[in-house]
Amino acid sequence: MYITISIARQELEFIDAEQQRHVFSVSTALNGPHQEEGSGGTPLGEHRVRAKIGAGMPSGAVFVGRRFTGEVYSPALAAQYPQRDWILTRILWLAGNEPGYNQGGNVDTMRRYIYIHGTPDTEPMGKPYSHGCIRMRNEDVMWLFDHVAPYCPVKIVL
Repeated sequence: MYITISIARQELEFIDAEQQRHVFSVSTALNGPHQEEGSGGTPLGEHRVRAKIGAGMPSGAVFVGRRFTGEVYSPALAAQYPQRDWILTRILWLAGNEPGYNQGGNVDTMRRYIYIHGTPDTEPMGKPYSHGCIRMRNEDVMWLFDHVAPYCPVKIVL
């Protein structure tokens, strides 16, 4: 079981325990691949799913600081908070496995709060648009969340 995220293809590929392949369209960072904190980029390399957050929450559940706010995304809520970077439905919090590259110091993926998470359906998939995270459709991230194990390997490639 493992996940590969291709920045060039804007795809997430999940190989399940039965070696079946599942491919999803995603949106990675508008700023491209970058390792450093504050870059707004998606970090490359070997990672793992460090935490799964949001089990049992409704589709569109809004998270701030990895906590459910009690809100469910809607166009009215979006209009009320036009600058919010929406983290919805489920969070797969990533941690880097490569010291000095995506682990530790100012390149630490986990301390940069890099997630695989849901986003509003109005947001584009298949092109870079995030602030560093890997965005997915809510339905897709719910499915992935239910099938991926904690500490599942995640590789982010160009």
